[in-house]
Amino acid sequence: MNAVVASGAVVASGAGFVSGAGVVAGTTGASGAATSRLRLTRRGRVVFTSLAALPIVAALLIVALNGGMAAAEGASDSTGADTAGVGSVEFDYITINPGQSLWQLAESLAPTSDPRDLIAEIVSLNQLTSESVQPGQRLALPAGL
Repeated sequence: MNAVVASGAVVASGAGFVSGAGVVAGTTGASGAATSRLRLTRRGRVVFTSLAALPIVAALLIVALNGGMAAAEGASDSTGADTAGVGSVEFDYITINPGQSLWQLAESLAPTSDPRDLIAEIVSLNQLTSESVQPGQRLALPAGL
């Protein structure tokens, strides 16, 4: 049987139901083949779009994270010269003597400034876990001393 739609309301129904677009689901069309239409809800469209975009976003993230690897590994310019050292800073190093502390070192390196500031810079620069040092320990000193 056929279903009739008048003003969006079902007047009569047969083997199937009437969809909102006037297509009768579960019935056959003029060609005899079953007619059905896939409909995605708003949430379905969001999920489908997100799944389709996921490989693109992952590829962009990988490229962005690996883009700086050439600079970190030491790139060379067109002449073949190594450019990894361009812009790098060279440090002076000092070896701690027996009985020497960071406070004494800071006072001897910068007698007119506050030793606490220099000690904080030395600890940060050398990634020390504390302000205690051992004899024979080699420390990098901040530039400009």
